[in-house]
Amino acid sequence: MSEPERAGGVRECSVARTLDLVGEKWALLAVREMLLGVHRFAEIARRTGAPRDILTTRLRTLEARGVLERRRYSDRPERFEYHLTAFGESLRPVIAVLRQWGDDHLAGEEGVPTRMDHSCGHELQVSVICTHCGEPLSATP
Repeated sequence: MSEPERAGGVRECSVARTLDLVGEKWALLAVREMLLGVHRFAEIARRTGAPRDILTTRLRTLEARGVLERRRYSDRPERFEYHLTAFGESLRPVIAVLRQWGDDHLAGEEGVPTRMDHSCGHELQVSVICTHCGEPLSATP
């Protein structure tokens, strides 16, 4: 992996750019909830445990950057749901890999907190492969 350096030796890379956008806990957990079909603010706040003011800020940032869109579902009172755009939906594999890593390394004695099934009916097991050669990405270089 070769990335250019900026002034001062700071490595410029897409990981840093991605983290600038979605690298905060409440942002990624909000995306997780929308991927799981939760779209209303109160339910996102409840299921993530995010403080409402911080969640509001994160959702506004994600909306401004095109990750999600607000859709009005009530005029009186005015209320909105949050839905991922195609740009936001493309975070699905990122969330899946993070979940897999947590299940593999942080589950503890009680096991994984939530089983996730794939559309084929089997438990989802994530693997990252090279699209050119088909070989899996190994944990060690």
